[in-house]
Amino acid sequence: MKEVRPPKRPLIFYYCVAVLILLLFNFLAMPWLAQRQIQEVDYNTFVEMLEDGQVGLVQLQEQENRVLFTNTEETAVYKTALVGDPDLTQRVLDAGASLTGEEIQQTDPILSFLLSWVLPIVIFIALGQYLSRRMMKNMGGPNAMAFGKSNAKMYVKSSEGIKFSDVAGEDEAKENLKEIVEYLHDPGRYREIGATMPKGILLVGPPGTGKTMLAKAVAGEANVPFFSMSGSEFVEMFVGMGASKVRDLFKQAKEKAPCIVFIDEIDAIGQKRNSGTYGGNDEREQTLNQLLTEMDGFEENTGVIILAATNRPESLDPALTRPGRFDRRVPVELPDLQGREDILKVHAKKIKVAEDVDWNKIARMASGASGAELANIVNEAALRAVRDGRRFATEADLEESIEVVIAGYQKKNAILTDEEKKVVSYHEIGHALVAAKQTNSAPVQKITIIPRTSGALGYTMQVDEGNHYLMSQAELENKIATLTGGRAAEELVFHSASTGASNDIEQATKLARAMITRYGMSPDFDMVALETVQNQYLGGDSSLACSAETAAKIDQQVVELVKRQHEKASQILSENRKKLDELAQYLYEKETITGDEFMEILNK
Repeated sequence: MKEVRPPKRPLIFYYCVAVLILLLFNFLAMPWLAQRQIQEVDYNTFVEMLEDGQVGLVQLQEQENRVLFTNTEETAVYKTALVGDPDLTQRVLDAGASLTGEEIQQTDPILSFLLSWVLPIVIFIALGQYLSRRMMKNMGGPNAMAFGKSNAKMYVKSSEGIKFSDVAGEDEAKENLKEIVEYLHDPGRYREIGATMPKGILLVGPPGTGKTMLAKAVAGEANVPFFSMSGSEFVEMFVGMGASKVRDLFKQAKEKAPCIVFIDEIDAIGQKRNSGTYGGNDEREQTLNQLLTEMDGFEENTGVIILAATNRPESLDPALTRPGRFDRRVPVELPDLQGREDILKVHAKKIKVAEDVDWNKIARMASGASGAELANIVNEAALRAVRDGRRFATEADLEESIEVVIAGYQKKNAILTDEEKKVVSYHEIGHALVAAKQTNSAPVQKITIIPRTSGALGYTMQVDEGNHYLMSQAELENKIATLTGGRAAEELVFHSASTGASNDIEQATKLARAMITRYGMSPDFDMVALETVQNQYLGGDSSLACSAETAAKIDQQVVELVKRQHEKASQILSENRKKLDELAQYLYEKETITGDEFMEILNK
């Protein structure tokens, strides 16, 4: 359960409380303490003390109807009632006492000094110390005052840590990292032949592919200290603190060598330097410069290996990625078919699964999924099994969890009208029928018209039989035709168009533009790159690199390409109108059909 903390009060609140305490003390406590110091005597005693010469100061307070007086040393204060004595003034003067109109000090001067000056200062100092500790605790815990010190976490070999056996689907990356672990365990084998290990290894790849998990596996396998730190932890509010942290981190690493230092999200401090930027970037550049200096200052075979992870390698400074600093770049890409199957089996060990699950089929359905998404798919299957009251997850649970990741949960309360349901049925069958009637198209796995939380009113799932690394021009054109099949079916049957094809239009346009600008599949432009891709691991944003006239020609060819495939899809559906009606009616009644059912009706 997440801890619920009370809201933090502003600093002015504490200062107001301190001032209020002092005011209450001065107006309430001080008068009370002063009253405690006055001794009350009768008038006869006052007269006797006058006659004996024991009175120093005398103050007549007619409004209060009392007399205040002190002894000769003025160390004690007395009070008595003021009676009608006309000779009192003369008697006081004859006794050698002094009449005064000023207020007689009712408390001890030392006590008054302590209460009036020392006590407020002590209160404000204590308040300042409390607020200082509170602020430093919020900034970084008990070690917050250790500015410039590295707060890297250090791990050692653990019996319960992640091992290489817990990481699947990235065999090449594991081989590279296993070599590092072996070098740290037995460097003599490599020194004998004169080989040296890379000073730095950079793990690059899309989010969720397991870069951090691979680093944890190294920590679990290596029987050496393992320092882990995020790139953002180097950036501080004080200038120069990031560079100081880098120095301290490498100092600790050299003392603990042989060891491994892991910097996650290194692009936070390793971005390309720009001489035209000042201010906030200056601190980051100082940190980067210190990191470059420390990595270049290593002597050979010191046994300190630097691991770093990023999904933005193109943004890193060239001085950081050159040989001698990060000598080796290890790509951690999305897993292939066999890799997805292995990853699913690794995560399936954590839950109870039916024995008859076809993991190859599940891996094919999850094409393009990262390791984190595959772990989520397995967990969603387990959650679905619990919701349905089963003690283990089945293949149907895994298939449904893939659909949840792709299109969201089923919207059980979304009820389509008969007309909408019929339009969606023809739309989805249009996709499936165009795909089935074309060669080199992925087989249809499932067709459904049940609305999903992603906004889709239905979808057609196609699953490749095996690994697919290259796509020909004909295959790409067939894919565009399949995407336009839904709209073509609506136009053929209802002679109108709906808003349901918005996502199809977006994907078809994007694919057609890539064919012309990036894949060189246009006879007019030949093998000329007209578009550049940035951040390939974070969405792959693209930008045109051509003149306005060329951009206009590109737009024209994109329209012609999509229009041509749209006409091809319409022709395929017109030639198979009876099958279109039969399949759409069957889907309308069943709401969800499998690829086998679809092919059985199509080939009947």
